[in-house]
Amino acid sequence: MRVIAGECRSLPLKTPEGLDTRPTQDRIKETLFNILQGDIPECVFVDMFAGSGGIGIEALSRGARKAYFIDNGASANACITENLAFTKLQDRAIVFKQDVSSAIYNIYEKHVDIIFMDPPYEKGLERGVLELLKNAKYCDEDTLIIIEADLKTGFDYVTDLGFEISRVKEYKNNKHVFLHKRV
Repeated sequence: MRVIAGECRSLPLKTPEGLDTRPTQDRIKETLFNILQGDIPECVFVDMFAGSGGIGIEALSRGARKAYFIDNGASANACITENLAFTKLQDRAIVFKQDVSSAIYNIYEKHVDIIFMDPPYEKGLERGVLELLKNAKYCDEDTLIIIEADLKTGFDYVTDLGFEISRVKEYKNNKHVFLHKRV
C-alpha cells in the first residue's frame, strides 16, 4: 500500500498486522480520489474506522487542510501514528484512539467537508454511525459522506435518517456509497 498522489506520492504505508483491518486497495483508492479531486484541497476530512490511515493520509497528501483519524484498535492506531510520522503529515492530523460512536462527539469543527467510513463488513455499523451523524452540527447538507461497504449491503434506510444517496460506485467486491443530508 502506498500514497497515490500529492506531496507524499509513492511513499509506502504500513498496514496493521492481523485480519482486523482490510486496507482499501490502491486501485480503488485511486478511483475514489479521482472522483473527489476537486473537493479535497483545503477540506476537513474525517477517516472513520481508519485502519492504517491510508485514506486520510491520501487526503492530506492531496491538500486537505486537516484530517481526523478514528479507530479503536491498538495496532491500527500505532500504524496510523507511524504512517503520519513517516509522511510528515502529523501536524495536520488528529488521531482519536476510541470507538467511532464516541469520537463523533469529540470533533469540534464548524463544518466537516468529507466523512469517509470503512467499517467491518456485514455488521450493520453504518446505520448506527449515520444515526449519530444526523445530529452532529458539523455534518450538514454540504458534507459528503462516503461509505465503503460490501456489495450486498443495503442502504434503503438512509432516507428515513434524513440522508440521500447521490452516487454509488461499484467495484468487483465492494462499493462506495456517496450520501448527503437532505435539505
